[in-house]
Amino acid sequence: MSNFVGDMRNASLFAITLLVGLLLAGCKERVELPVGNAVYYWRTELRLDSTERAFLQQYHINKVYCRYFDVVMLPTDANGDSLEPMPNATIAFRDTLPESVEIVPTVYITEDCMHEWHEGLAEKIVKRIQQMNETNDIHGVKELQIDCDYTARSRQTYYDFLKEINYQLSIINYQLSVTVRLHQLQMPVPPVDYGVLMLYNTGDPRKFAERNPVLDLRDVQPYVRYLNDYDLPLAAAYPVYCWQRTIHNVRVEHTVEADEILRVKQTVERERSDLARAVITYHLDKENIRRYQSKNYEEIYHH
Repeated sequence: MSNFVGDMRNASLFAITLLVGLLLAGCKERVELPVGNAVYYWRTELRLDSTERAFLQQYHINKVYCRYFDVVMLPTDANGDSLEPMPNATIAFRDTLPESVEIVPTVYITEDCMHEWHEGLAEKIVKRIQQMNETNDIHGVKELQIDCDYTARSRQTYYDFLKEINYQLSIINYQLSVTVRLHQLQMPVPPVDYGVLMLYNTGDPRKFAERNPVLDLRDVQPYVRYLNDYDLPLAAAYPVYCWQRTIHNVRVEHTVEADEILRVKQTVERERSDLARAVITYHLDKENIRRYQSKNYEEIYHH
């Protein structure tokens, strides 16, 4: 009987030890991004004036996510019978960034490019990035970012594409990051090193009379509950731009008050504190800089 009791005790201790081990393994700490400030640069010509250079220095910007080109579906023949993903709106480098600022080549890919598999697309994009860096004497590149508003329809093809991009980047020792829109938080995480949570263009532009389509806390709140379980390191990007458009022959401007940006920032950081570590604004432009006070930028970039 005593041996039986001893065996039972040992079995119980083993089971408890195993359970604790599994719980600890399941509660492993999420990888966090380094603390840093960044901006997007989304123009077709890289040229900085004194205001923009001063901004980089004043707010300790250490990264610029620079849109190199778009990838869109374009006809491959005169009749337009066949469409293939092709580069479009390529940036022209007329200037250089300060040496202390890392440039991150960023490629925007339209969602319809991911409706089917395109053999060799990943390799072509990576090679084009390398050629642009070499041609424009750009050094110290460590990362590529892909921006795509993928949906449930295109997700699997897009994730397979990202795996192929990752393979190509492993040869040249680059990291891979992607943008993550709010609706994409409900999907499995992409196979990349980290994501940038896009906290702009959050609303339906057709309902502009009810809410600001650029950013409104009410459009963000339904997705906040997905943040903590989204198992991917995340930076956060906030809008500082003006969206101008004509609606029924009337010129309409959509801008976001600094207080609204800060309300959104506080809301997402309460749910997931590491979103305060890497903060990005969209996008670098002297008119955007003048739109907000210095204290506003200090609060947005506050870690």
